[in-house]
Amino acid sequence: MPADQPTVLVVEDEAAQREVLRYNLEAEGFRVAAAGNGEEALMMMDEESPDVIVLDWMLPNLSGIEVCRQIKTRPETRGVPVIMLSARSEEVDRIRGLETGADDYVVKPYSLRELMARVRAQLRRARPAAAGLRLEYEDIVLDAETHRVTRDGQELKLGPTEFRLLSTFMEKPGRVWSREQLLDRVWGRDIYVDTRTVDVHIGRLRKALGVHGGGDPLRTVRGAGYALG
Repeated sequence: MPADQPTVLVVEDEAAQREVLRYNLEAEGFRVAAAGNGEEALMMMDEESPDVIVLDWMLPNLSGIEVCRQIKTRPETRGVPVIMLSARSEEVDRIRGLETGADDYVVKPYSLRELMARVRAQLRRARPAAAGLRLEYEDIVLDAETHRVTRDGQELKLGPTEFRLLSTFMEKPGRVWSREQLLDRVWGRDIYVDTRTVDVHIGRLRKALGVHGGGDPLRTVRGAGYALG
């Protein structure tokens, strides 16, 4: 499983439907985390750091609408796209879901092919590098499809770990990433790596970015982590 494989959090209380979604998302190349209720989903937000959330409206106890509201209220999660699933097809319900913060609204019963396409569309917005798109920040250009990086028009030589680090930073310029978050995103959750390893690879990335001159675009935030810009 690639360390930077995009993660989809599926929140669905019906076990059979949850497994159908898991199977199809995994077949599309996503890593899938699943929750059976709203409380579990909110706890998993921190543990899994999903890139896209597929959220059923009708959940026991804490409704999907309330889960969506809480996700969109928190600064650290408000940027995660939410696709709301619901049997409610009335216009007033669709409007309510979207006004609560859902980025897309899909009425049940739905086409699995269409839902997968909608997940990919949200991923292109949330994780453009994972979708193979071109990223730019000031004079740095990263082409995720060809795995090429240039700065001020000159090609840079990056190792695979440094490439994934730079992709992570360029997807969200200005965001401060903790060492633990970078370990999860770049190395993967199933591999034990000391947090000091992050510092070593940040040093290598800084060296590679400055090989042809230019200032250091990476920022060290004392006690918090690293950011681009």
